[in-house]
Amino acid sequence: MSRIRVVVALAVLLALAGVAAAVPGERVLVVADTETGERYLTVPVENDTRVALEYTHSVEQSRVYDGYRVRGERLEMTRMEFESYGWGLPADANVTLRNGTFVYDPDGNVTTLTVEPGRIAGHDLLVGDRRYDLVNVSDARTVDVSVERRSTLGAAADRFQSHE
Repeated sequence: MSRIRVVVALAVLLALAGVAAAVPGERVLVVADTETGERYLTVPVENDTRVALEYTHSVEQSRVYDGYRVRGERLEMTRMEFESYGWGLPADANVTLRNGTFVYDPDGNVTTLTVEPGRIAGHDLLVGDRRYDLVNVSDARTVDVSVERRSTLGAAADRFQSHE
């Protein structure tokens, strides 16, 4: 009789695991190595969570801020701030000057944002009210930043791994 209980309990556990794997869970921002796919960060986010890159322009040596908002599984660019014009900055954009900073409100959104964190630029990733040193997190390797929907089981596994 106890053998049957073990088999039934195992079947129930497998069924529950299958349901948990299939049920949509939370949305997460993922930072992964562009070449290998290795995940460096997995951070829970909600719709409208602020995501930003902040770094020092390599030539101008001035601050640049690229702001995004989570919109479903996309990142919508909402704001760009820079303190001086230089290579790679929007020279033809309709910018306004606010307290010595050029502000640009661009259109567009992406599913994947590819970033080459630089030691001189000192790229930081801001997610909500948290700041991550993207250079240290990735060892200055090129990364893809994207938003994914994780199953309940995947989200639980991420939480378990982050507590080890």
